[in-house]
Amino acid sequence: MALLVGAALLGLHFIAASFSQMPLNPVKLRHWDKVSGYLDPYFTQNWMLFAPDPLSDNRGILARAKCADGSTTEYYDVTTKYVEQAQNSRFFPSRMSRLVTGNVQQINGGDPVLTRLREAEKEKKKKEIPLMPFEKTSQEEAVRFLSRYSLTQMPGVCGGKPDQVQVRVYVQELPPWSKRKDPKAEDKVSVQDLKWLKAGSLL
Repeated sequence: MALLVGAALLGLHFIAASFSQMPLNPVKLRHWDKVSGYLDPYFTQNWMLFAPDPLSDNRGILARAKCADGSTTEYYDVTTKYVEQAQNSRFFPSRMSRLVTGNVQQINGGDPVLTRLREAEKEKKKKEIPLMPFEKTSQEEAVRFLSRYSLTQMPGVCGGKPDQVQVRVYVQELPPWSKRKDPKAEDKVSVQDLKWLKAGSLL
C-alpha cells in the first residue's frame, strides 16, 4: 500500500513539473498559481534541451537592512559565500546558490512566448503587453524569498532586530568569447534595487 501511495505521489510530482514547462495556454494560465506554489522554490524546473540560451554572466544579490532608529546598514554580499562553497565541493556542491540564482532569474525571466511577443511589440513601437497575473505572482514570490533568505544571512544586523530589508540584484555581463583576448574588453555590471520589505512580514 505504501508503495502505491509513493508511486502516486511521485507521478503527481512529475505531472506538475511537466505542466510547468508546457507552452503558454489557457489551462496553464488557470492553474499556474497552484502548480507554482507547489514547485517553488525547491522544485522549480527550467528545461532547456542542449542549453540553447546558456548564461554568460554572473548573477547574485546584495542586501541591506534598515534599523528601528532609522539608520541603514551597508550592503552584505549574500551570494559569494555559497558560490565559493559550490566551487570547492564539486562532488557534493551546496544547492543554496541555486536558490538565489533561480529566484533572480524568476524576477526578470518570464515565459519565452510572452517575452518574444513583447520584443515584437517593442520593435513595432506598440504598447507593451502588461504582465500576466501569474507573472506578477511569480515575481512577488521571488522578491519575498530573496528578502527572507537575505535576512537569514544577516542574523546580527541591527542587533538582531532589523525593521526592513532591501535586496539589490546585480548582473555582471562578461565580454563575449570573440573578445576574450582583447585587453580593452570590460565587464558590464547592471543593478536592480528591489523594494523595501518589512522584516516582520517575511517571518
